[in-house]
Amino acid sequence: MIFSARAEYGVRLMVALGAQRGEDPISLKAIAEAEELPLSYLEHVVADLKRAGLVASTRGAHGGYRLARPPEDIAMDEVVLALEGAIAPMECFVNVPTERVFCSHESDAGRACSTRLLWMRVQAGVVKALQSTTLAELVDFGARHERDVGKAEPVTATAGVA
Repeated sequence: MIFSARAEYGVRLMVALGAQRGEDPISLKAIAEAEELPLSYLEHVVADLKRAGLVASTRGAHGGYRLARPPEDIAMDEVVLALEGAIAPMECFVNVPTERVFCSHESDAGRACSTRLLWMRVQAGVVKALQSTTLAELVDFGARHERDVGKAEPVTATAGVA
């Protein structure tokens, strides 16, 4: 399953906001520069996240964005849903209000698609992984990775040569 750049950039934006740990807002320009992401694209992404109630904004000279809730209270399915819409592993899947998934192959004439069970399981697995991952976990993972990289010894061309 491949998510769009919109989802990737949105998750990276949320992690950057979560890493702030304070109430002070951060400018979108600062995040774009730190994450090496296009500012104009982030402006569209953050608008969707704001509409979903995941981020809040402050205007003015010291304005910017911050999380609307603590990172521990934000599950990644909320972020991906706000940016991607419904999560479907195949284009033939159509979500309906009852949360049941139907195969839209017209040639099935009402019969069950022979691969439907597989794709339903794939969808359920992806949704479960997103629901069980919080923004706080991603922020902590990123912080640990940065610490580990900082501790790594430089590798030289002669390392390991006897």
